[in-house]
Amino acid sequence: MDYVQVSEILSDGKKFLGSQVKVAGWVRTARDSKTMAFLALNDGSSLKHLQIVVNKAEFDQAALAACLKNGVSVEAEGTVVVAMNDENGFELNALSLALLGDCPSDYPLQKKHHSLEFLRTVPHLRVRTNTFNAMLRVRSKLSFALHRFFQENGYTYIHTPIITGSDCEGAGEIFRVTTKNYADAKTAQDEAEYIATDFFRRKAGLTVSGQLEGEVAAMAMGKIYTFGPTFRAENSNTPRHAAEFWQIEPEVAFAKLPDIIKIAESMIKYVIKALLDECPEEIAFFEKAFENGLREKLEKVVSSDFAVLDYTDAVEILKKAGDRFSYPVEWGLDLQTEHERYITEEVMGKPVFVINYPKKIKSFYMKQNDDGKTVAATDLLVPGVGEIIGCSERESDLDKLMAAMTERGMNLDDYKGYMELRKYGTVPHSGFGLGLERILMYVTGIGNIRDVQLYSRTSGDLMA
Repeated sequence: MDYVQVSEILSDGKKFLGSQVKVAGWVRTARDSKTMAFLALNDGSSLKHLQIVVNKAEFDQAALAACLKNGVSVEAEGTVVVAMNDENGFELNALSLALLGDCPSDYPLQKKHHSLEFLRTVPHLRVRTNTFNAMLRVRSKLSFALHRFFQENGYTYIHTPIITGSDCEGAGEIFRVTTKNYADAKTAQDEAEYIATDFFRRKAGLTVSGQLEGEVAAMAMGKIYTFGPTFRAENSNTPRHAAEFWQIEPEVAFAKLPDIIKIAESMIKYVIKALLDECPEEIAFFEKAFENGLREKLEKVVSSDFAVLDYTDAVEILKKAGDRFSYPVEWGLDLQTEHERYITEEVMGKPVFVINYPKKIKSFYMKQNDDGKTVAATDLLVPGVGEIIGCSERESDLDKLMAAMTERGMNLDDYKGYMELRKYGTVPHSGFGLGLERILMYVTGIGNIRDVQLYSRTSGDLMA
């Protein structure tokens, strides 16, 4: 007999009512009385557990006792019946119960509730909790909804390289990729000699973004998107930063800043609507456990028009708020999380696109506005998180692009192909990057990026 998933029984129990089925999973909790025993079984297919009801008189007591422990894995065969305490629910009256994998008394997840900080110390086991069961399912649905949005709208999915010779952001936060060991570095007379004998014969690193290669594809395919892991050696020990994270990056030929803003807003509304429709149990769980009013917040995003606010106006709004901020507010400085949240939560009450940032605080590839001081860039700020999307029209003027790169001390030889896109049939084009973990934090209410990843990768943390 094949196993039936717990989710199938819980969602469509009438189909199995009175039938004999076989299930397998891990015991989340077990209750034992004089004549009966009850196991809450979860196989990962559902946030809810399936109750296994055991008439102790029909089982070998020693074998049964081995199955009545938190963390063990078991196989149960029995009859699906209406739940005793829920006429709309279903449970399994066990006919047989077999231990698949024992679990000793030092199993770390003995309690019903554990802090997220504690769970980070056991990442290999925290996936068995309700929080991570729900988070990983929402992450999966969210990823699929993002793919669906772009596929339904005529985009081509492009796989950009993970190993690269260029720094897209120009910030020097690249993880070095090398086959050399420390001894080689010490004996090399200079950096050039070291690099000349390395695998690629030039500096190489893990990508911080697929954007530059994505622009290459967009110059032939029109509308493309990338979706994959990115890496930043940024020593920022904050709840929003990780050294490894997943990013969605569309690039659209012939699109200017207002066009890409519309695309970003449509995408956010699409995927949030998908989660509301497809993950109601998980959203309800996160609302109860992490953020009161979560569903209402998400529904408001779907039904609202996002605001658009010029950076200069945003600075004036923040200055009028007085001395409430820890970080200074001046034109030319980047907005901090506390500034972003004030604008979205207390001023606008909804997501906001802040546009036209000073060019000195933004990346080299962003289109320079006619004022000579700002660029056609925007960040999408959302309540509770701050920035989740960085977006811009790309500079299509070769001379301006080269000037911006030279001003930043970048090696133009590393970007020869990228610059030639502006030489051979350039067009206006725009794109953005959405951190998957950032939007996952937003839709779940989980406040730390370390808790929306299977394994977090942050400074000083490489736990296996």
